[in-house]
Amino acid sequence: MISVRLSEDEYLALQQLCAITGARSVSDLTRDAMNALLHKVSSGDAMGEFRLQIESLVRTVEELSERIAASRAEAGGRFV
Repeated sequence: MISVRLSEDEYLALQQLCAITGARSVSDLTRDAMNALLHKVSSGDAMGEFRLQIESLVRTVEELSERIAASRAEAGGRFV
């Protein structure tokens, strides 16, 4: 088991990503991402590749968080 602390906006962004990708849950989305990473990085610089994947995931979560914040602002603070 792996536990990760996320802000509310980060978690909401991951939930939206689940809807976009068709994942059943944040856990499934995370598990699929980690499995893809593990299979992709079976050789070579595993840590370097892992860092790149994590940085990409962080950027995606940040972008989705910004979209959520913008949607809330447009809706007058209500989540849309």
